[in-house]
Amino acid sequence: MTRHAANARTLTRATVLLSLLALPSQAHAQAKITLRAADIQPENYPTVVGLKAMADYLKKTSNGRIELQVFSGGQLGDERSTIEQTKLGVLDIVRVSSAPIAQAYPPMGVYSLPFLFRDSTHQWKVLNGAVGKELLAGLEGAGFIGLAYYDSGTRSFYTTKKPIRTPADLKGLRIRTQQNEVVLDMMSALQARPVPLSMGEVYSSLQTSAIDGAENNYPSYGPSGARHFEVARYYSLTEHNSVPEVVMMSKVRWDKLSPADQRLIRVAAAQSVAVERKAWNALTAESRAAIQKAGVTITKVDRSAFQKAMAPVYEKYRKVYGTLIERIQDVR
Repeated sequence: MTRHAANARTLTRATVLLSLLALPSQAHAQAKITLRAADIQPENYPTVVGLKAMADYLKKTSNGRIELQVFSGGQLGDERSTIEQTKLGVLDIVRVSSAPIAQAYPPMGVYSLPFLFRDSTHQWKVLNGAVGKELLAGLEGAGFIGLAYYDSGTRSFYTTKKPIRTPADLKGLRIRTQQNEVVLDMMSALQARPVPLSMGEVYSSLQTSAIDGAENNYPSYGPSGARHFEVARYYSLTEHNSVPEVVMMSKVRWDKLSPADQRLIRVAAAQSVAVERKAWNALTAESRAAIQKAGVTITKVDRSAFQKAMAPVYEKYRKVYGTLIERIQDVR
């Protein structure tokens, strides 16, 4: 055998060997990834629309390699259950309110404070700014990867007998509340009588005068939600809470992904925010138009009077959240 032929054979063997060694990594890089995302809201709700936009983006940019399956309507459990499943890695992605996340990561509870944001512009400057990014990043220590914030509108009071114009109008009224310490403290400051009830009990309780009112956003109050506008005809724009939704991923699952796929998921989540917010604004406008058409009385209020009434609430929670409150309020 000539030296040239021997060298050629050696090179051929080396090329084959290198190709074989490269196969596992190439196969791994191109392996199909299937992720599951959970949401308690129904199929066409804005947050579900947002998750589906995220799924579409991942499918398109990965040429179908990354599939995000979206399970809506609480198919995989309630908010607290899906948070726990995500932490354990049973679920990959979850969309939940920031309020229950505070059980696992207390700083996220700051968003539940009443009258924290001046308006929607202020809220999104905070969420897209240093504080918002800091709180999303902080979720990693609790076993999650914070990906994005979604909109959930603002909550206002609605009542059966009279509109709410001032804090004094709430004195003594029996108001359905969530079983949440911050909300209960807000009710105490307003001298209302909080009545914790499940959402399914509220309609009949309003109808039978077991309670005098409740509080929620336009879509939940309106025809696309619980239809409480049928039995509580006064909607007062206190806009006391603007608690954002959070999209987060299991750190267990995240750590198994390549850096390139991690970046892709972050971009997909960021891209989905505009879709969710557009869907939220459309649903809110539709709900407001429907309740106005139904003859509901919508009342504007002097929010500053309500904010002043929150002094004892803020005094208590400054001890919990430290400078976070001031940092949020200082955003311009």
